[in-house]
Amino acid sequence: MSTENEGTPVPADPAAPSAPPVPPTMDEPTGGTPSQAASEPARPAPQTPPSGDEPTAVQAPVPAPAPPHQPPAPAGGWPPPPPAVPAWGAPHPSAYPAPQAPRKRTGGLVAAVLVASLVAGGIGGGIGYWAAERGDNGFSSTTVSSGQAPASFKREPGTVAAVAAKALPSVVTIQAKSGGQEGEGGTGTGFVYDQEGHIVTNNHVVASAADGGTLSVTFSDGKTYDAEVVGRAEGYDVAVIKLKDAPKGLTPLPLGDSDKVAVGDSTIAIGAPFGLSNTVTTGIVSAKNRPVASGDGSGGSNSYMSALQTDASINPGNSGGPLLDASGAVIGINSAIQSTSGGFGQSQAGSIGLGFAIPVNQAKNVAQQLIKTGKPVYPVIGATVNMNEKGQGATIAGQGSGGTPSVTPDGPAAKAGLKAGDVITGFGDHPIDSGPTLISEIWTHKPGDSVKITYERDGKTATATVVLGERTGDS
Repeated sequence: MSTENEGTPVPADPAAPSAPPVPPTMDEPTGGTPSQAASEPARPAPQTPPSGDEPTAVQAPVPAPAPPHQPPAPAGGWPPPPPAVPAWGAPHPSAYPAPQAPRKRTGGLVAAVLVASLVAGGIGGGIGYWAAERGDNGFSSTTVSSGQAPASFKREPGTVAAVAAKALPSVVTIQAKSGGQEGEGGTGTGFVYDQEGHIVTNNHVVASAADGGTLSVTFSDGKTYDAEVVGRAEGYDVAVIKLKDAPKGLTPLPLGDSDKVAVGDSTIAIGAPFGLSNTVTTGIVSAKNRPVASGDGSGGSNSYMSALQTDASINPGNSGGPLLDASGAVIGINSAIQSTSGGFGQSQAGSIGLGFAIPVNQAKNVAQQLIKTGKPVYPVIGATVNMNEKGQGATIAGQGSGGTPSVTPDGPAAKAGLKAGDVITGFGDHPIDSGPTLISEIWTHKPGDSVKITYERDGKTATATVVLGERTGDS
């Protein structure tokens, strides 16, 4: 019997009599037309015994139990079932029709729907439990352990996870400490450049340890090695260090071609932001040839780059780490971020989606020079330009530092016919809006390169070709 509504009052039926009528008997005729039971043999109504799986209608209070020799009366609607006479299976008076079969089938349908819903909702865990419970009866379990999934799961080449997994063993976290009593320093990132143990990073990452300090390098597997500075280029913000006891089997990261990078290309940055080693972030190349002058916050000279701009999250500690393309090749060295205060540099706090990387083509040239000679070589035009004005071009100053001529006699600019007061507005294919932008573009070239310059003099535009000179070391 269904007990779903047990204990809930049943509302009165206006059409039902206030009390159940007394059923007629075979010995006492009633007034009016004789009932079917009195006038003719009764036909048994087709019934089936009530089933415990089928819900029944809500009943009025059940009469006293039937005598022991008779089974309990079947459940029914209003009016309540008759006394124990006739016995189970005997004909019922017409005043007490049997419950209609369609109502029972409807109740069964509802129950089936509910059961189906429960099975659907719990099928994920229910089937596994069902199979496991019956394993001792010859059934084999169909459950799958979550621990078995990774063994058959393969990440396709080119996905971020696959690129990161391949690159991480070649990316290191650098700890630099100065040689003073305070032992001040910082944390940065670098990557394996060759199998000899050279690591490329930013100059500002290792500058504090360059004079009598200490350097240590930690790989993604936790192994740490001591290192020493091979060479630094302050203007480029590039440095090369070397492991003192390099392990065998180092895997250099492949170098890409930053000249072929396009805006919108995917980027992956790996580093140790705020000391959190082996952090991987993603984004795109959001701009190219972005002129950036950055400092390390220590009061040293600025570095200049025609940078790759990315929205991959870069924070202090990412400095010196690789910026990879979708194939896992290095396209830049993460070096600076834009802060909300308007300054560039890793001394600022927090990424706002404006990170800047030194193009790898430039960094590669600098690294090779540092490994070869320990000193950087810079291309120059032999002219001093105003570094404060912006928007009109790079103006050649009236006088150089210390009272020297602004245009070096017999230097590249002088040979090209440039003079003090000329405003350089184009360098190669790139427009120039300031002195820092001009230097950033010059340093993307090599000494000896011939470059077309566009400039203005007395309101007139002219062009000239400059063969770049060179300067060795930082001054």
